[in-house]
Amino acid sequence: MKKFLSSSAIGYYGDREEEILCESSGPGKGFLAQTCLNWEKESTELDNYGVNTIQLRTGIVLGKNGGALKKMSYIYKFGLGGRLSNGKQWWSWIHRDDLVAICLRAISDNEMVGVYNGTAPHPMRQGDFSTVLGKVLYRPAFLPTPAFALKLALGGFSTELLTSKRVVPKRLQEAGFEFQYPELETALRQALGR
Repeated sequence: MKKFLSSSAIGYYGDREEEILCESSGPGKGFLAQTCLNWEKESTELDNYGVNTIQLRTGIVLGKNGGALKKMSYIYKFGLGGRLSNGKQWWSWIHRDDLVAICLRAISDNEMVGVYNGTAPHPMRQGDFSTVLGKVLYRPAFLPTPAFALKLALGGFSTELLTSKRVVPKRLQEAGFEFQYPELETALRQALGR
């Protein structure tokens, strides 16, 4: 059986505030949501050629040597960490090792096809995420960053940090996938060697 694993993003869902989002939730609005929608649509064209496609919508990936966590921990090391805006927006994340395990299973399991959310089962509000990261790094996490400052510093990308995506991996859980790092603190401690 031929398979194609396409990597997308939870940006597909757009800003959804408190709504719990699973794979059957519709797309959101905005540039990233439209980009993800178009990307997934193109990848499913392979189905017409006998290739089973899997669209993996990935959250914030937590790994030791790069990505978002490296940038975030750098700020905290200088005691400048804290919530972004009001900190109430939901962040959906996943440990790198769990993401790799999902990819390996997707390639080898003939039952896996379609859309899967590549996120841990317990999304967190950004303010709580910030507090846990500060705890793991033994650094304070009390300096809030106002939304206007993020917009000035990051431009359009600030939208992704300020929007709320409460995404759960419903289909993975139904398939019996066991996360090695389902809780944020454990994931951060492993990724940061703490």
